[in-house]
Amino acid sequence: MTTSLFLILRILFAWAVAILLAGFVWDGVFNGVGGIFWLLALGTMVVALLGAITHLRRVRLIAGRVDANTISAHQQRRIEVPLDADAAFAIVAAAVRELPRVEDIEESRGSLQVRARVRRSDPFGGIQPSRWNLLARFAITHDRVLATVQPGDGISSATLLCEPDAPHWVDLFALDEGSNYENAEALQRSVSRRVAEQRRDEQAAAERSATDNALTVARLNLLMAQVEPHFLYNTLANAQVLARTDPPRCEQMIGHLIQYLRRSLPREHDALSTLGEELERTRAYLEILRIRMGARLQLHIEVADELKQVQLPSMMLQTLVENAIKHGLEPKPGGGNIWILARRFDDHATVTVADDGQGFGGATSGTGIGLKNLRERLRLTYGERASFSIVSNFPSGVAATLSLPETTTVPPPLPGVAGVEGEARHG
Repeated sequence: MTTSLFLILRILFAWAVAILLAGFVWDGVFNGVGGIFWLLALGTMVVALLGAITHLRRVRLIAGRVDANTISAHQQRRIEVPLDADAAFAIVAAAVRELPRVEDIEESRGSLQVRARVRRSDPFGGIQPSRWNLLARFAITHDRVLATVQPGDGISSATLLCEPDAPHWVDLFALDEGSNYENAEALQRSVSRRVAEQRRDEQAAAERSATDNALTVARLNLLMAQVEPHFLYNTLANAQVLARTDPPRCEQMIGHLIQYLRRSLPREHDALSTLGEELERTRAYLEILRIRMGARLQLHIEVADELKQVQLPSMMLQTLVENAIKHGLEPKPGGGNIWILARRFDDHATVTVADDGQGFGGATSGTGIGLKNLRERLRLTYGERASFSIVSNFPSGVAATLSLPETTTVPPPLPGVAGVEGEARHG
């Protein structure tokens, strides 16, 4: 109540002073102050009083209260925006562009400022007021909006200033009927809404990403589970026979099986392994096969120590070795050799499993699930940054090569691996 009364008295006092000064001028021109002047003065005071009351009433309707902050024609808001400066500026600029009746928008991305003029609602419905209506002709028709973004470390602040498009002394005589309070509140709501929408979009994207990652891990686990199941059965069956005929070799086979199983136990977040770990698992697997195949299987490993930290999908090296054994060496009379080679290149590392078995012309066939799963796992793990190729080895056999992301130097050519591209051997 005190605030409202003070505003009304301030307006009436300003108009009274103006009328007093006008009276001195009137007296100098017309040699006296007549009834016409006092009639005009009374009418002006009544209009000023009605304008103040209208302003207070509309502010109360808009804000729900009347105090020094709501009745002011100069409104300022400071909003914390949890975004970088460019994103915060884009949100603030979009909020200004959405204001009703906005005009003359000037955006300066370099200085992080937005200026605009907002046309006040037209009480005359677009019709020009009469030329005798001086108060209407000198009325304020626009408000100004100035939005400034202050950059910060991961969080920005936006300062919004809404005020009449007129000199400050006009505040003594004319009120804005809450138009600037309305503009400031609209901008604050718009910015808050847009920030909330962006946060919801980011949260939804994070949830989608988490779901996609979970699905990817599930698919990888499913692909890893599709390993040749007969290996374990055959090994245990061989160990049972050796336990009766050759206990020392049986003990060796069981020792290698334990080492193989220990290295094959699933671990948390075990989608990727290292080449060193995969070599230990694969060596245990091949040692078991060497007990079964004897001299028909010869193993050659050329992997430098520094390359043993190269990451690759778990069980992928063994998949290539199993493919070489099953479709290359086991069907070949006399068996043969397997090479496991690793080399570094400019931006990647290669891991090659080569054999001198039957090659692509052999009579063996398979379902193709092994190499299909291998390619799918590479795609899920690396996207387009990894590749797989399988070619004919020279003079016989096949060479399968994984190309994995790695920043390294250029090596010499791989020994014993040559030939032309052939049809993919199933495994």
